[in-house]
Order: sequence, then C-alpha cells, then structure tokens
Amino acid sequence: MNRPLALVTGAAQRLGREFALSLARMGYVIGLHYNESAFEAGETKKEIEALGVPAYLLHADLTQPEKIDKLIEIVEEFDEPLKILVNSAAVMPVGHPRELKLEDWDAALDLNLRAPFLMAQKAARLMTDGGLIVNVTDIGANKAWSRYSSYAVSKSALESLTRVLARAFAPSIRVNAIAPGLVLPSDVVTPEEWSRLVDRLPLKRPARSEEIVSALEFLIRNEYVTGQTIVVDGGYSLI
Repeated sequence: MNRPLALVTGAAQRLGREFALSLARMGYVIGLHYNESAFEAGETKKEIEALGVPAYLLHADLTQPEKIDKLIEIVEEFDEPLKILVNSAAVMPVGHPRELKLEDWDAALDLNLRAPFLMAQKAARLMTDGGLIVNVTDIGANKAWSRYSSYAVSKSALESLTRVLARAFAPSIRVNAIAPGLVLPSDVVTPEEWSRLVDRLPLKRPARSEEIVSALEFLIRNEYVTGQTIVVDGGYSLI
C-alpha cells in the first residue's frame, strides 16, 4: 500500500517546517506548501528526503481561492492518499484598530481564516477513508491584543471554525486545533519585548518546537479527540 500523505501549509519554515519534519519521521509522505519562501522550502524538502521520505513542493498563494483549487487538484493526482491536513500558514499584521489598514485586515482574514476553511473543505473530499485536519491557532485567540487586532480576531474565529468543522465532518474526519504560546520570536516583536513576554510566563521560558509538535503527534495517535484546541503555552493563558 502507498504511504499516507500529510499536507502542511506554510511548511517551509518556523512551526510549519517542524510539523512537516515530525510527520515525515512518522512515515507520512509530505505535501510541502509554500508561497514566498522558495529557498527555505527547498531546504526543508532536502531534510525530509534525508529521512527516506518523499516530499512534494507545492507553491500557492492561499489568499487566492483559485490557487487553492489548483493545489488540491495537484494533490488529487498523487498516488498517496491524503490523510492529514495541517493549516499552519499565517500572517501577523501589526495594527491597532484605530489605524489598521483595510488591506492588513483582509490579509489576516484571508490567509488565517478563509484559507484554512477552503483547504479543509476541499481536502475533506479527498479523505475518502477518513482523516485528520489540524488548524494552528494561537494563544492570542483568547487575548485582546490591540496591537495585533486582525491576527487575534482571525485566530479566534479559526478556533470556532475548528469546532464547526469537527461536528460537520464527523465521524470519518476529525478536526482539531493547536494553540501555541511563545515559541519563536517574530519579526514584529523586538528582542526586548520578547524577553519581557517570556519573563511574564509562569514557566519563564519559551516553548521548544518539539513541545508544540508533540501536540500534533498526540492528535494523530488519539483517535477519540475532535473539536478541541490543544493549548501549549507555558501558562500564558493564566496571565
């Protein structure tokens, strides 16, 4: 039998890359989606293939619905059956609600919310023998982050979408979410601000990538979990 396929969006770098590598170690063939990070995608592909696992590079701008259609058409042609979709691609615009530009609002909602919905909708049609969809949200989904307003709203809505899809796609397809806390600093956070945020955490350190990835491994192995958001935040939600 062909190995199962796992499709990971935003898999070229950061957490998406870690999810892809973990799935490869578990024996899944990887559909490695990327948009602007072509070099990083190529390097990640090499790492996956060094594990003895095939990886397909899939370029698409997920803010364009027609590009999602094309991506899924390509995946449908693969010999390997699609069993897992990880929606990891995201953007984090900076903008207080008083000055947030419309294009930054749309950018967050289009990539962080609409794209996971369309990817899940279309991927579910390929999961004829069941499967798992995992949306990567954020602890910010439950925080009033005024500096990242469009991002926080999009991630909060994504958690709601996770529950809706879990009920709609049951019993053959499970849908869950993973909400990381502080893991990797982003370009929009200064080193000083990052240190301040980490110091506020009850555990006093950022997460290691493997600690976030282990939540995905748990969701794969425990087939009785659906409609849930697994929070891995070092206690961020307590402050």
